[in-house]
Amino acid sequence: MPEIVFADRRDAGRRLGAVLRERGFAQPGALVAGIPRGGAVVAAEVAAELGLPLRAIVARKLGAPNQPELAIGALGPDGTPLFDESLVRRLRVSEQWLTHVVDQERAELVSRIEHFPGVVSRDDVAGKLVIVVDDGVATGATAAAVGAWLGHAGAARRALALPVAPPSTLRRLERVYDDMVVLAQPSHFVAVGQWYRDFTQTTDEEVIALLSQAS
Repeated sequence: MPEIVFADRRDAGRRLGAVLRERGFAQPGALVAGIPRGGAVVAAEVAAELGLPLRAIVARKLGAPNQPELAIGALGPDGTPLFDESLVRRLRVSEQWLTHVVDQERAELVSRIEHFPGVVSRDDVAGKLVIVVDDGVATGATAAAVGAWLGHAGAARRALALPVAPPSTLRRLERVYDDMVVLAQPSHFVAVGQWYRDFTQTTDEEVIALLSQAS
């Protein structure tokens, strides 16, 4: 089976939106929530394809000591931490480090919530189908924290829509999402960016522009 390679995030979003529409996710009252930064670009295309409102849902990855790109957990939109306990034990991460990284990322989380327009609140998602979109996941820590928060916030149904993710991660995310739509599930997964020809970092300004246009 040939590998799926996306031209860029907009291409991925258009493809993802088409599949979601075919599977009946363009439901009245639903909303599309992109995880900034890159997820917001994909989500904008998904929302346009489905004819649904575009919002942002903000969470923060918690990086491992000396390996900030390796997620040992994440903060949900309300600042509640969710850790990968097995990874924390395997890396022997201290309580002191966990406290430090949570405090640091919680401050950044608050800053981003204030910075971006159109960030969802508990009231926004209560009783609704919420389609969470990112540009892909590796460990899935951030997506897991978002899904857990949506459950506590009373979302009627939680759907996770992704261009690409490894099967092992998706098996863990099934615990916190009611539906998952993923275009590519490669077993030989290294990083999200390997599945895009153009994976240029998205800027805050781009995210703000997309959310402002949608509001």
